[in-house]
Amino acid sequence: MERAIKDLKFRRRREAVTDYKRRMKLVRGGFERVVVRRSNRMVIGQVVRYDSRGDMIIARADSKELAEFGWPARANRATAYLTGVLLGRKLNGKKGSYILDIGLARSSPSSIPFAFGKGCVDGGMNIKGTFSINDSFYNCAELSKYAAGMKKEDPDGYKNRFSSYIKEGIDPASLEAKFASVKEKLLKNK
Repeated sequence: MERAIKDLKFRRRREAVTDYKRRMKLVRGGFERVVVRRSNRMVIGQVVRYDSRGDMIIARADSKELAEFGWPARANRATAYLTGVLLGRKLNGKKGSYILDIGLARSSPSSIPFAFGKGCVDGGMNIKGTFSINDSFYNCAELSKYAAGMKKEDPDGYKNRFSSYIKEGIDPASLEAKFASVKEKLLKNK
């Protein structure tokens, strides 16, 4: 009976929510962590400082806040980038080095967590590591081109594929220009 209790892992590890080995490496580094998580509907970013009594959240931003700037809340790379810029602007003036904590997400260079990290760097944060992400991965250029072509070739498919954008009054073919204007507003906002 004693052996069974000894082999029992932490609940968050059993549920595949937390990788404690990776988390301890990040915490021992001594840097504040920029934690990014993606749900089905939004991207959440937090700056977290380790404390023995529990983690302290220094700043927080999520993709729902982008509605103030005219960007729809989604869980894609463009939204992740803009949420990162927003978090970086919230910390404007606070100097320090941070480390990106992507949790259990895969570390693919063009993934949502790295687009978020690139947004944080462009927003003014100093995050350890390099973010050499091509702008076309997150600035909606390819999506706008795809939507414009689909609108001409298959109008019914266009309405079906981009119905959520159309409901919100957003033209998917002009998302690249909208992205650029929202990014400019975020960088001017303090």
